[in-house]
Amino acid sequence: MFKKVLIAEDFQDTNQGISEMLREKLHIPSLQEEFYCDKAHNRLKYALGENEPFELLITDLFFKEDHVERKLTSGLELIGAARAIQPNLKIIVNSMEDNPAKVNALFKETKINGYVCKGRHGLKELVNAVQEVFHNRTYVSPGIDLNVSNNVFELEEFDLMILQGLADGLTKKEISEKFKREHITPNSESTIDKRVSKLFDKFGAKNTNHLIAKMIREEKI
Repeated sequence: MFKKVLIAEDFQDTNQGISEMLREKLHIPSLQEEFYCDKAHNRLKYALGENEPFELLITDLFFKEDHVERKLTSGLELIGAARAIQPNLKIIVNSMEDNPAKVNALFKETKINGYVCKGRHGLKELVNAVQEVFHNRTYVSPGIDLNVSNNVFELEEFDLMILQGLADGLTKKEISEKFKREHITPNSESTIDKRVSKLFDKFGAKNTNHLIAKMIREEKI
């Protein structure tokens, strides 16, 4: 099990709750806490310089503003700074964010190792996440419709073209005809219907309008 873990959370109770749970369940000997991203980053640098690096960083994504001047204002910025000085550091995000597309982006763009969604079972899931990450496996909270251990879902160019057609008010049949005119393949109506159904499932959309609204919020189209 990990011997040295850094926790970055801006609420004392949350920090202490995580520390107590990990100490009790996993017997991690060195658990250190920081309320600010800058201080967490400095602690990582100092430990690395002393040749006693942290093995795992657990961080929130959102840090509330206060009177303290900060260079790093979010968990995302902390992750980037941590990766710059310690590329192989294991990182678990512990956050309220539950949007699959945003969680997907974290795994793709920042190479995090685990994602826990805060909630009723958050601490229990965090213990599971630490265990999985220690064994070089990826963890995502069960409540998030995402399986990063396999192929993480991402929008392909073909999906984007279909979505753009739907956003323009075209039916699936009209999109099929448009693709045929532009020599875009595949272009059958049945294929387009299957891809739209897949998008409905992945993004939890109830109908085409709901899907388009979700994609606009995610700035996909």
